[in-house]
Amino acid sequence: MRKLKYKILFLLLHTLVLTNLVHSQDIPLSLQRSTDSLLKATPKTCQEIDRLLGTFSNDTTALRYIEQKSLLSKYYLGQAYALNNLGSIYRDQSLYVKSLDLYQQALKASVEADNIEFRVYCLNMISTVHRRTDAFKSALDYSQDALELAETVANPNLGLKKSIIVSLNSIGSIYQMLEQYELAIEKYEKAMLLEKELDDKLGLAINHLNLGECYESQGKLEPGLKNFRKSLVYYELIDSSTGKIKANYNIAHVYVHQGKVKEAINILETNLLKAISLNDKKIITTIYINLGWANIRLEDYDAAETNLESGLALAEKYEFNIEIADANKFLSELWIKKDDYEKGMKYFKESKKYEERITNALNLRYVNDMILRYESQIRANQLERLAQENESVRLRLKKNKTMLIIIGISLILLIGILYILYRQSQLNADKKLLTLEQSMLRSQMNPHFLFNSLNSIKLYIINNEKKNAVHYLNKFSKLVRKILEASSQREITLAEELETVELYMNIENIRFSNEINFNVHIKDDIDPHNIKIPSLILQPFLENALWHGLSSKDGLKNIDLEVKKGKSGFIEIVITDNGVGRDAAEKIKDSKLLKRKSVGIDITKERLANFSRDYENFFHVDIIDKFDDNTNPIGTQIVIYIPTI
Repeated sequence: MRKLKYKILFLLLHTLVLTNLVHSQDIPLSLQRSTDSLLKATPKTCQEIDRLLGTFSNDTTALRYIEQKSLLSKYYLGQAYALNNLGSIYRDQSLYVKSLDLYQQALKASVEADNIEFRVYCLNMISTVHRRTDAFKSALDYSQDALELAETVANPNLGLKKSIIVSLNSIGSIYQMLEQYELAIEKYEKAMLLEKELDDKLGLAINHLNLGECYESQGKLEPGLKNFRKSLVYYELIDSSTGKIKANYNIAHVYVHQGKVKEAINILETNLLKAISLNDKKIITTIYINLGWANIRLEDYDAAETNLESGLALAEKYEFNIEIADANKFLSELWIKKDDYEKGMKYFKESKKYEERITNALNLRYVNDMILRYESQIRANQLERLAQENESVRLRLKKNKTMLIIIGISLILLIGILYILYRQSQLNADKKLLTLEQSMLRSQMNPHFLFNSLNSIKLYIINNEKKNAVHYLNKFSKLVRKILEASSQREITLAEELETVELYMNIENIRFSNEINFNVHIKDDIDPHNIKIPSLILQPFLENALWHGLSSKDGLKNIDLEVKKGKSGFIEIVITDNGVGRDAAEKIKDSKLLKRKSVGIDITKERLANFSRDYENFFHVDIIDKFDDNTNPIGTQIVIYIPTI
């Protein structure tokens, strides 16, 4: 009786707090209108709700308002949507206890609403939190429950298909953790089929990363590296900062195994700064530990100790048990190499203690039994389905032998349809390529550049500098002719591309009073006439360096373009400027009334992605901020990796 009274009192206080919170804050009119529209329409799918409220999905205050209003109106799907988004915000901040509580509340709301799509989504989110906190047994339970529930729907909608992908990936990741790599690869590839159907670039980026980890763990470094690079390409296309960091530190991990330790350290140090700016504790911890491991291989023991201790401190603070075990393992190796066996043994014992703790938390026998039970059930269902299909086919063939003819005709029609779809796919690809080429031409021949170039030449004429006017007019006409010629070709030689950008830099230099020192260096006996690249890909990067890096800089202004041989069949094109750096350029751009948007770089990346599909390797672009010894920015470096084999 007393418990019931307390419960009633709690509910009354909760309602009072919610009501006061709703009325005490200055809620934007746009949020009120969107929430009112939601409560009036009461949509039944996550996609429909997101269409109304997507702009508020990362705003905790707005989400709390939506949750409260939905609860008061007994619209439980709106409440579940808001709670799920709040849970994701706290999850990405590594606040797992708070995140798990919000997801559990969202699950209760989705059960109250009797909505399978939301229930599956909530189960998957709960599984994700358990997996991130190394509670693998619970993670597997929730993922399998989600997948089994989703598979009860004959024709799943878009949201449910996405949840099936999440479930498959979650189960695959647990198989991977159990070192059952073939089973993990099978789940990841099954998920990728759905991701390709939905054109889910983020999902493909994640699963190429997962496949790379499985292959690397099996000692298959080249397939692993290939998948990491594909993952990086997809993360580049969707411009995911966190994803690019993950792909890069996995590439660095393979490089350490391959003995390319200095290259690995360079990648890790660059991405550590990016990870710190994102404040993702899990990634920061992982990079510190990988840096320490790489430093040990380079015999830089002081740096190794600093990085491993930093990683260990973060891992212990946020209770990342796997990372704690790894950091202690590498510290043990470090101190043994430094002939301090007492410390080496101390860290070794700590490593083993946490490995045993992880094993106990995981309960391997239980998880493996679950896997065997789940896989056996799937196989049994498949066999039963096949048996039913075989019996049905046998009866149909017995009843009507002409079915064979119908099947034959159907096969011919299917082949015809597949051929038509294939041709349609080719036409769509050609259309997309043509659109990209047109966009690139517009980027190269934009009206501002043409007007300003002609205006600069006009000033020479007004000032009676005939020789300069004729000289630059000649260069301008050559540049226009080369751009128009190159735009009609899918590929040109590197030599032609370099000639075009030199003309472009000469024209642009007029507007900088010839202050820009532009130099081209070709190294490693590279013959630029024998290298094919997509036409007009370098100009957007040079334009970016000019107008964002150097236009606001005083004193000496340099741009160096270097062509050299890279690793694994790549040609590296390195563009280095001594400008003000990206952070300063961004601040300057924000302060201007007229902002200059560099759309050409995004178009160029997509064209490079299309170009590299014909090659074994995928292109990628690294942007490296340069700093002096006092961490002052001294320019930016762009490295474009062009596949050649």
